[in-house]
Amino acid sequence: MTATLHTPPPAAAGHHERPFTRDPGRWDRERSRVLRTGHVRDHTCSAACEPVLVHERTPWGWLDWTVPGDGSPPEIPHQIGVLTPGATCTQRLALRWLTRRPAQRIALARIPGSVRLSAAALALVSLVAGLFATGHGVPVDVALPAMLLGPLLAEHLPGRLDTRAREHVHTVEGEAACRYLQRLAALHTSLVQAAADNDSYELRRSAEIGHNLLWDAAGLLQARDTRAVSDGLIARERLMLQLAHQAAQIVQRTANEDGTADEEQTHTAGRPLGPYAPDVRRPAPHPMTAPSPLKATVLMPQPESSPAARTPDVYLLFAHEPYYPGPGTQEVNTTVVAADSLLHPQVHQPDGTRIHDLLTRGRKPGEVIPLATLTHELNGGADWPATGDWESVTTDLMQLVRSGNCDALSLGLPEIARALICTGPHSHLRAYDVAADEFITYRPTERAAVLAEVDVFLACLVAERDLWPGDGLLAPLARRA
Repeated sequence: MTATLHTPPPAAAGHHERPFTRDPGRWDRERSRVLRTGHVRDHTCSAACEPVLVHERTPWGWLDWTVPGDGSPPEIPHQIGVLTPGATCTQRLALRWLTRRPAQRIALARIPGSVRLSAAALALVSLVAGLFATGHGVPVDVALPAMLLGPLLAEHLPGRLDTRAREHVHTVEGEAACRYLQRLAALHTSLVQAAADNDSYELRRSAEIGHNLLWDAAGLLQARDTRAVSDGLIARERLMLQLAHQAAQIVQRTANEDGTADEEQTHTAGRPLGPYAPDVRRPAPHPMTAPSPLKATVLMPQPESSPAARTPDVYLLFAHEPYYPGPGTQEVNTTVVAADSLLHPQVHQPDGTRIHDLLTRGRKPGEVIPLATLTHELNGGADWPATGDWESVTTDLMQLVRSGNCDALSLGLPEIARALICTGPHSHLRAYDVAADEFITYRPTERAAVLAEVDVFLACLVAERDLWPGDGLLAPLARRA
């Protein structure tokens, strides 16, 4: 399987290149405020300068911009903050707290340091209130602590609240780190905008996954050393580009379907195959359920493998009898495991080892191989008896997954998608559409699209840690020269 790294859609290119891209007048108003209340960034600024920042809030976090002294809008944010995915109302309030306007401070004569204007004002009010209270019979030992408590809270409590609020935010500073995250944020904003304009489950899930990728990338960039985490950053950017490209395709397809009813038959082959179950979580160790499908190609180009080479880091995809992981969960009918899980001692042996040898022969790293593809390679299944009992092996793999003895990505595929991955790579599938009163032919391109969707979400899961194949694995078959 091959793929290309798609360029971002045109709509993504304009997001966050300048402050308040969708509201230029807002930048003019904020710049005027900064010119009145603080100093701008110009040639006179030193490392100790703290120019006033302009906060641009977004659905996923914020961007902080400085105001250049030459009047031009800045090109790179001074700081970017990413709010934790799936934030609660309290956590979103934390974001607004961190992006409030900076407190005004008063320098103290002959004493180093400064105090907040609010603390000084509260101290004055507390003094007057305390004197009034003591004059009306309130004991001094009661009034004095109350007079001191208010100013102390006004001075120190905001700092404590800042610390608590930052627990829900990944903040990035530095030119290189902000430039990278700015590019990623532009792609994610295009996903958010597409989901807002089109009430599609696929687009909403794309935006949610994009937020997770943005959060992970911000966490890696907090060290400010982009070279040390370059592999993880590249993987996440490729995934984000993939999602942006898919979203653009979905929007275009929806526009075409809505605009021309006569083209319904033309778009029949490319219609969505149905929703997946809604959750994406790392399978550690119990089975998970994958999210909505996105029309895509495989994530990233991989080096070619020679036919005789063994590639251990591939995955086996197989369908099985549906089951429900727990109360209130959706159906799981397809599972992806690491190839090395076939070497587990609890799997029927030596059949599992022989299927592992076939599965890892001449593949590309990261490739997902359906069991039906192995059937196709074994002369349409005629050579399965000489290779191994695939039914016993897959049954044992399901026992491993459900008992938590290996990691897996468990899928709730819709009927057509599940049928496609159970056919060979060159097969055609005909299905009767009752609503349209016609037969629909699904071709190998639709099968490849289903596998690409699985690749996208599997790559999200293994970006940080690969699927655990289990413990005590057997040795693979020795390769004969």
